[in-house]
Amino acid sequence: MNAPRTMLEKIWDRHVIVRRGADEALLHVDRNFVHEGSFHAFGALAAEGRKVRKPRQTFATADHYVPTRNREQGINAVTDPEMRNMLELFAQNTRANGIANYYGLDHPQQGIVHVVGPELGITQPGLVITCGDSHTSTHGAFGALAVGIGASQLKQILATQCIWQKQPKTMRITVAGAIPSGVTAKDIVLAIIAKIGTAGATGHAIEYAGSAIRALSMEGRLTVCNMSIEAGARAGMIAPDEKTYAYLEGREFSPRGAHWDKALEFWRSLPTDDGARFDREVTLDANTLAPMVTWGTSPEEAASITTAVPDPASAGDADKRAHMAQALRYMELKPGTPLEGIKIQRAFIGTCTNGRIEDLRAAAAVLKGRKIVVPAWVSPGSSAIKRQAEAEGLDRIFREAGFDWRASGCSGCAAMNGDTVPAGERCASTSNRNFEGRQGKGARTHLMSPAMVAAAAVTGKLTDVRKLVS
Repeated sequence: MNAPRTMLEKIWDRHVIVRRGADEALLHVDRNFVHEGSFHAFGALAAEGRKVRKPRQTFATADHYVPTRNREQGINAVTDPEMRNMLELFAQNTRANGIANYYGLDHPQQGIVHVVGPELGITQPGLVITCGDSHTSTHGAFGALAVGIGASQLKQILATQCIWQKQPKTMRITVAGAIPSGVTAKDIVLAIIAKIGTAGATGHAIEYAGSAIRALSMEGRLTVCNMSIEAGARAGMIAPDEKTYAYLEGREFSPRGAHWDKALEFWRSLPTDDGARFDREVTLDANTLAPMVTWGTSPEEAASITTAVPDPASAGDADKRAHMAQALRYMELKPGTPLEGIKIQRAFIGTCTNGRIEDLRAAAAVLKGRKIVVPAWVSPGSSAIKRQAEAEGLDRIFREAGFDWRASGCSGCAAMNGDTVPAGERCASTSNRNFEGRQGKGARTHLMSPAMVAAAAVTGKLTDVRKLVS
């Protein structure tokens, strides 16, 4: 009899074309996503006189450099010549290579690549998915092996629809128990990263399991897998279940009819077998969790809103002490300062981490009937989500509260197209990274959930959202 296998091993074995050495293999790629930052790979491909090998399996989405303001002006809204050139070159590259699935600046399905893929049903269980973006791990929420790649690897995939990869080690993170009121997927993943560190999953593919993970919606699962890379993981995965199938049914690229039945049969074979061995196991008790915020310049420097800024002296490792001390200097925070009450000057809701409709609903529930006291903006994760939010009246709630309601794009996550935080200001943000200068030179970022950002925006300080909602 065959030995029990993990979900990663099942997907990996199914995609191996040829093996090289003990742990490296040439894998077939099912879906490859590109964005306007992929021009290096397209240029290298053209220099060799090559075309994209499988254009129907390549999906192009403009997201990183698209403007979120004045979108009705189309390409004319892009005032930076370099960014405008990248967007125009992106359109040219897709046309030259016959990539029909192109969601450009003016397309009604335009959005952030890691939002568009799932909402169109392009992302499906059991697939190998690649993209030249570190947060490709997001797609693993559907039980896919999704990995970020570099320009040279992207060129290889465009030319061959294959990629050489070293097989990751396996790691299971089990989050057991019930999720407390006010705690979200963002809080769960920040708590995980705070526990294991930004290098805690290096060389591994994480499989998230446990009752708390199963209780999450698909959108919550996407948030958790999105930030797997922040723990050093090669990928993040969650086994598909009935929630997965219900989400996918009827979407544009989902199987239909007899193909749907056959797909379901395959998808149900993917979850890890009982008795399968993982290289590492980590557990977390969901019952103990509270809303989380970051205080430093790494996603692992996060803590419950009910606690205080830690003292670097408490760290046992010298390198960690030094990083904590530098982080506190940059953030201008002192050890022992209560996290709740730290003043902010900006607030931002959006990104591939927390720009989905569920995220916007959660923030709007806090904002309804309240006014913000700091400048703030929201950028939905896709144009389709923006339309849905407007149909539900969420945009009106944001606007009446004082938020700037903008178009879809990567926006303030990485300070794109003018969506920046001024030097020295603190921003409550739903994004995934809080490195020095991530949201603008000298900007200080505090990561948290959409509801927590909304709470901070109406109080002007880091606030326990549970005090504002029953």
